[in-house]
This record gives sequence, C-alpha cells and structure tokens, in this order.
Amino acid sequence: MNTPTPVLSIRDLSVSFNTGTREVQAVKHVSIDVLPGQTVAVVGESGSGKSTTAAAINRLLPGTGKLTSGEVWFDGVDLATLSEREMQAIRGAGIGLVPQDPMSNLNPLMRIGAQVAEALEVHGVASGAAARAQVIELLTMVGIPDPEHRVNQYPHEFSGGMRQRVLIAMGLACRPKLLIADEPTSALDVTVQRRILDQLDQLTAEMGTSVFLITHDLGLAAERADKIVVMLRGEIVEFGQADEILANPQHAYTKQLLQAAPSLSSISMVSAVNARQIPVSVGAGPVGATSVGAVSVGAASVIDGATDVDGLPEADSLVEVRDLTKVFTIRAAGTGVASQFTAVDQVSFGIPRGRTVSIVGESGSGKSTTANLILGLEPITSGNILFDGADMASLGKRELFAFRRRVQPVFQNPYASLDPRYTVEESIAEPLRVHKVGTKHTRRAMVAQLLDQVALPAAMAERLPHELSGGQRQRVAIARALALSPELVVLDEAVSALDVLVQAQILDLLAGLQRELGLSYLFISHDLAVVRMISHEVHVMQRGRIVESGTPAEIFENAQADYTRELLDAIPGARLAV
Repeated sequence: MNTPTPVLSIRDLSVSFNTGTREVQAVKHVSIDVLPGQTVAVVGESGSGKSTTAAAINRLLPGTGKLTSGEVWFDGVDLATLSEREMQAIRGAGIGLVPQDPMSNLNPLMRIGAQVAEALEVHGVASGAAARAQVIELLTMVGIPDPEHRVNQYPHEFSGGMRQRVLIAMGLACRPKLLIADEPTSALDVTVQRRILDQLDQLTAEMGTSVFLITHDLGLAAERADKIVVMLRGEIVEFGQADEILANPQHAYTKQLLQAAPSLSSISMVSAVNARQIPVSVGAGPVGATSVGAVSVGAASVIDGATDVDGLPEADSLVEVRDLTKVFTIRAAGTGVASQFTAVDQVSFGIPRGRTVSIVGESGSGKSTTANLILGLEPITSGNILFDGADMASLGKRELFAFRRRVQPVFQNPYASLDPRYTVEESIAEPLRVHKVGTKHTRRAMVAQLLDQVALPAAMAERLPHELSGGQRQRVAIARALALSPELVVLDEAVSALDVLVQAQILDLLAGLQRELGLSYLFISHDLAVVRMISHEVHVMQRGRIVESGTPAEIFENAQADYTRELLDAIPGARLAV
C-alpha cells in the first residue's frame, strides 16, 4: 500500500530571531509531515517553538524572525520560493488559520458578517449577496444560532465561544486543504471547548481538511490528533502515534508533560465510557510532594488528603456564606429599559481554616461573582458572609480596611494584574506600604523573603513585568498576596492561563505554602481536572446556584448532577480509557 503524498511537508526547518545583541534560534531542524485528512498536534510549553513553526508555514513570522534553513512544501510547492503575492493567494484559500485569541483577531469595528465575507471576497470565492449567503451558511455550520440576525452584530456582542466559532468559520471559509489551529480553544470553558473541537473535527472530516494543531495540553492532543509531535526549546524530542506516546512515552520531557497535565492525571477518576482503549500510565512522585523548582505533582492531587478529608483533623470555618444572593440591574443600550439578572442565587458554603474550597463552573455560572462578594468588591443583595464570625455587612470603614489585610486575591491574568511600570519589588511591597507595615529598609528584606517563599531568586526584584514569563509573573502575584500574611487567599482562575508544567508548579507551590503557613484558599476554576488536584472540598455552580458539593473523590467517582457529569466528560482526554 502506497503512502499518500503529504499535504504539508516541513524539512529541516530552522528559524531565528535577531534580538539586537544576538541571534536566537527559536526552531532547530524541525521535520514534520501532515497527510491528507490527518490531524497532527504539536505539543509543548510556551517558548518551545510550536507557534513559531506554525507561523513559518504561512510565512507570517513576527518581528525579526527569519527562516535560516530548510523547506516548507505545501501541496507540492515549496512555499519559501513564492513571492509575497503568490503567498497571499495561498493564505486562507489553501491554508486556513484559526488563531488563539478571538478578541485580538477580530476587528472590533467591523460587523461579524463583513469579516467572514472578507475571506471569501479576497480569494474571489463569492461577493455581494452570494457572499452573504455563504457567510450565513458558514455561521450555521459552526453552530452559531440565528445567523441571519447575528451577521450584523459586532464581536463584543458575542461570547468567547461564539467568537472562536467565527474564527473557525473564517479559517474554513475557502475550504482549505490545511488548517492551522493555534491553541484554538485554550481560553474557553471545557464544555465550550469540547463542543467547538467536536465541531471542528466534524467539519474538517467532511471537507477532507488536514489539521496542524498547536496546543500545550497533551490530553487534548492525545484525544484529537492522529500523530503527536513534542517540542522542547525549538527541537522535536518525540513524535509518533497519539496512543503510542500516551502508553509508552520515551523522552523525559514527554513524561513530565504527562505527569503535569491535570486532564490526564484525572482521567482515571472520570466515569465516562470511552471508545478508544488506550492504557495510560501517569505515575508521579508521592502525593503532597512540594518541590517548587521542578514538577513533582502527584497523579491525583498536590494536597495531602485532598481526595479524602476524613483523615484530616476537624477545622473551624474561617468563612461562612449563608443564602448569598446577588442581583444585577441591566439597562438595555439605547432604550434604558432595566431588567434584573440573578448572578448568585441563595448560595451557602463554608471555608474551613487551612483548607482549599473550590467553586467550579462555566463562564456565567456565578463563581467569580461569588468570589468578588467574599472579597467585598461587590455589594450583597441578600444573605450573609461571616468572616471569622463577623458579618461583613456590619463592618465599618476601619474594620473593612483590616479585613482586606486578612484576605488577598490572585487573579487570572498574570500579564494584567501587575503594574507594567513597577518593578517586582515595588509590586510586592505595595500592600505593605499601603497598610504601613515596616520601613522602606525592612520592606526590602520582607520582599526578599517573599520571593524566596515562591521560589524566585532575589535578583528578580529589580525586573519589570515584561521581563518575566507568565509563570514567574503569577509567582510574583502570589508573593504580593502573601505580603500581609493573610488568612484567606482567593484564587480566581489563577492557573488557567498557564502552560501545564508551569500550572503544575504553581499548584504545587500553593499546596506547600498552605502546609507551611496554614492558609485557607477559595479556588475558582472552570476546570474540574485542576480542581481535582488542589481541593479538599468542591462546589459545582450552574446559573448562579450550587448544584452539587463534595470531596474531589466523591465528585469524580460518583457525580450526581447531570451538569457535573458534563463537566467531567468535557475534560480534555476524558474519552481516553485508562
């Protein structure tokens, strides 16, 4: 049987960037083939070279990036030999692209329909009324309801999942032979991610389109791809059939990715019936290992007893939430007509001292609003929040200032949560200065101690945020949160924007700090796989209400609510049997 000719053939590709002082090689001698109708996933953490490889295919390297060696053959043509005009004809028509961030890749000033139609018009596929008809057909195809009406809307009127669907429609508009999907669902809830990837699988199968999938999630890659390519520091360290790599990883880095991926380390607890029988070994170090310099996360949990709180000593509640309700008044643009929206609906739970309580649910479930109410950032409509026995509604200005010293937040985006003009030292010292703790000299010593606690070198103090990686920034945010020695830390999607290895290190760090300092955590997440690793108790929220509560073991082994089972089934890799 003859092997079909690859749609894409990358041969000995090297890419470098000129930093001004030296040349940095971002991709080193990479060779990859993608066959017709095949999905090849390239996996690796930030800086591994996977997105640079994808950009090189389309000749869209940013800044000073340039090909220093190798060839990229698409449909029998060496793309490196084409003029820019010839390359423009291939982009979109022959090679489609679904980029990562729908907000920065859609024009906020153009209607959705016009942006999808542009892809058709540029390549002469259709124009005018015919283009509009095809746009409506494409939006229907990617699952956008009421497309006749929604073609006239702007990106801000779409949810994150709907915007991502629009990018998929644009990427597939000209029925390309190859689709490059660069982290196409990394910012989305797991259930939305599952629906979109299912849809993408179906559409590419119908069109016979090959897919070059970029992801940092090995569980997602294993579930969706025929072949997996693992990249580290610009080089391919392992490649092969997805099931073979999961069953028998050869390279130490691949084994690290398997150990660190919550989606894979939690699969064994998911009761979903899986079509593909793939044995997975995700053995790791002992539960509760706390090395923050390297990944040492256990397959089930990073917290001692997180899956079985029966063995833990009783702890009194630091926070008691009773019948908490938050109603927002929304005024329609232009009309001024007001309507009521209940974001949190009679929610009750407690946060024991020294424990991690997680709230999990999709966007719009009310979990972040609940966190903001506990932080005192939103007024309560009804119900009570007791902190250390005191009703927060009764706190005066002075008591509220003292409360803020005892409760600190860590937010989702490490890039937005630090002032770009402040050095690391200034960012960490800011809460100390605001609360008049210590002198300038003693605060510097405190910052050095805090950096040590989050496993960052003292020399990091003089750096600005743009000089740090995402994981380093999040460690700085955690150090800042710990500066005032709080009793409760509220972590709102604090690891969702991070690569799995960095995510694992941060979770490990949080568990170690909890044991060392006796911290209580309220952990907000849309990802049950991550929640499984960090929690003592889990509350599942849907449409403002808690629909199920229990230990992680109870939730994973015996979920009662249909919504919880849907979240479990949506974990990337949940379709793989273990």
